[in-house]
Amino acid sequence: MSQALVIVAHGSHLNPDSSTPTFDHADTIRASGAFDEVREAFWKEEPSFREVLRTLESDEVYVVPLFVSEGYFTEQVIPRELRLEGWDVDEWDSDGTSASHTTLTASDVEGKTVHYCGPVGTHDAMSDVIVQRAESVTGDPAVGEGFGLAVVGHGTERNENSAKAIHYHADRIREMDRFDEVDALFMDEDPEVDDVAEFFESDDVVVVPLFVADGFHTQEDIPEDMGITDDYREGYEVPALVDGTNVWYAGAVGTEPLMADVVLERAAEAGADVGDAIDRVRAETGGVAGD
Repeated sequence: MSQALVIVAHGSHLNPDSSTPTFDHADTIRASGAFDEVREAFWKEEPSFREVLRTLESDEVYVVPLFVSEGYFTEQVIPRELRLEGWDVDEWDSDGTSASHTTLTASDVEGKTVHYCGPVGTHDAMSDVIVQRAESVTGDPAVGEGFGLAVVGHGTERNENSAKAIHYHADRIREMDRFDEVDALFMDEDPEVDDVAEFFESDDVVVVPLFVADGFHTQEDIPEDMGITDDYREGYEVPALVDGTNVWYAGAVGTEPLMADVVLERAAEAGADVGDAIDRVRAETGGVAGD
């Protein structure tokens, strides 16, 4: 039986780079040969959520949201636009960070089983991607000792579960005992990323925003708020010295190639037969095969 993967993401009419990570991760998975078809679909770009299922020939469809947290888009917009029959958020039985998958049908396509997965941002493997993002920005595959790590998100003013996802991964990485300090910081609530140097004793702090793509917040707001630049258009140094602290700003975690592994893991847990693709993709994108 043929199987398809659909990666659904927000996209943007204003930022042409918003969809780049989605296409990049789709290309990585397409090259792995794990699925007969791999499609991308967007809320603000084409192809749209509403049309994507009609473009598929496969009988089994795995839909993975390239979103950071559970909330309005994963619980309402995507199921509505895909016309998933019988969808109820209770199917996920989630506490805000534990959505897994549910199996449904779509009302406007025949003969297809749709396995709707939780967002990539709350999967345990995202913790590995955050750590690898720290490795990438520092150029040190063993980074940790002597460093602090700040995981940054919007905060509860946007979505209560967004803050839960940030704390969830900060807690998991802290338990690894790899970095001297790990904290969750936010744009919209305390503790605020504006004061990053105040929250760490370490001389070096890596700042990783839990965002899917680079855009207004990651490229403009956060760099200026932290004080690593007065004007985002002039760029910033990495690391940049802020109040005696070397701030290593990583940009959006979703641009890290290892994100493709998280998408695959979501689909595999929903029943997709991906063979050894997870190990191969982890190896190709700098992760550790077989983790």
